[in-house]
Amino acid sequence: MRMVDIIQAKRDGLALTKEQIDFVITGYTRGDIPDYQMSALLMAIYFKDMTPVEIGYLTDAMLHSGDVLDLSAIPGIKVDKHSTGGVGDKISIPLAPLVAAAGAKNPMISGRGLGHTGGTLDKLEAIPGFDVDLSEADFINEVTQIGTAITSATGNLAPADKKIYALRDVTATVEAIPLISSSIMSKKLASGTDGLVLDVKTGNGAFMKTEARAAALAQALVRIGHLAGIKIIALITDMSQPLGYAIGNALEIAESIDILNNQGPADVRELTLTLGSYMLMQAELADDLSGARHILETRLADGSALAKFKEMIIAQDGDASVVDDPTKLPQAKHAIQVLSGQAGVVTGMDTDQLGIASMILGGGRQKKGDVVDPAVGLMLHKKIGDSVANGELLATIYAEEPQRQDVVDMVTGAIHIGDAASAPELIHQVIE
Repeated sequence: MRMVDIIQAKRDGLALTKEQIDFVITGYTRGDIPDYQMSALLMAIYFKDMTPVEIGYLTDAMLHSGDVLDLSAIPGIKVDKHSTGGVGDKISIPLAPLVAAAGAKNPMISGRGLGHTGGTLDKLEAIPGFDVDLSEADFINEVTQIGTAITSATGNLAPADKKIYALRDVTATVEAIPLISSSIMSKKLASGTDGLVLDVKTGNGAFMKTEARAAALAQALVRIGHLAGIKIIALITDMSQPLGYAIGNALEIAESIDILNNQGPADVRELTLTLGSYMLMQAELADDLSGARHILETRLADGSALAKFKEMIIAQDGDASVVDDPTKLPQAKHAIQVLSGQAGVVTGMDTDQLGIASMILGGGRQKKGDVVDPAVGLMLHKKIGDSVANGELLATIYAEEPQRQDVVDMVTGAIHIGDAASAPELIHQVIE
């Protein structure tokens, strides 16, 4: 079998066989296939697409390119959630202890951020001492005992994906749905989950800017999950403005604590409850969404979800006192006010720009290896549809410097004020 023949077949729009795809993934992971040939194949896939069967073969080959976690020692149905990411997306942090407090087993392997704000692991590391690098044994033990754990990838999960993703990033092939979907699902299936709820974002702060593209990705992900024999559902949710008000690692931890205190922003609460309800149904702990939601609302109201978060922090060597006193989280030296220059209504937000503003402050990474400052970020005071008076506070910038006019200008330019607007729908579609 020759790589050049496989490239030619895909260039000409032919479907690749399982044997051809296995040959490519095995050879590239071992280093037998050079980057220039893999780049050619990725570009051919970008232009010629792949059938659902091909995508299934590709996901399976990437899944088995390394370790597959065996979570059979954890009793019950294991359920997880994955988000395609966005600005202010801290949902995993309140969601994990909430579903665990309701009795679900939630092993969550998360990542770091590159660009915009930090990833889930970066946010959790804003908690003093919190260890996100659990051994496989400790990860399994914590999920068994507490019901959840959030950690970085253990062992050698889907190494083919790591190599291919790095190549996609420099060959302008990141947006190809077969490559996105196989990347996401190879890692999730390798993590050993039985059920998966997907949060696919759409809007100007999302990877998939249009709802049609988001739906196509969601459908591809759901098909892969069905082929793999797991329970799976995808929600397409809004990212035309940040989730919640906080953008930045420690700020988002504090907002997550508000949610677990049965308070916090309405959109973060609603999405946490909705995703959690589907997870409880997959775990067979509720018969329908309303019953699942009632269980979760009860766990928020009686304090058990907050107590579960403390348990999780302690188990991962963090300082759980931040739950009762969020001022113990890292604090920026300066708070800079961003005021409105006109009266009206917030009609829209350049969500990407707000994420980039937080990144420039040090809240995210411009390149791999950059150190994230957990204290910096933005706190919005308005959302789309809110009225604004001239001179009213739009946002607060938390920075290490007393003046950041560059960031003030970015934030001012990203919040659009006009005559009228209504809040966008949070949940656009559910794809089963």
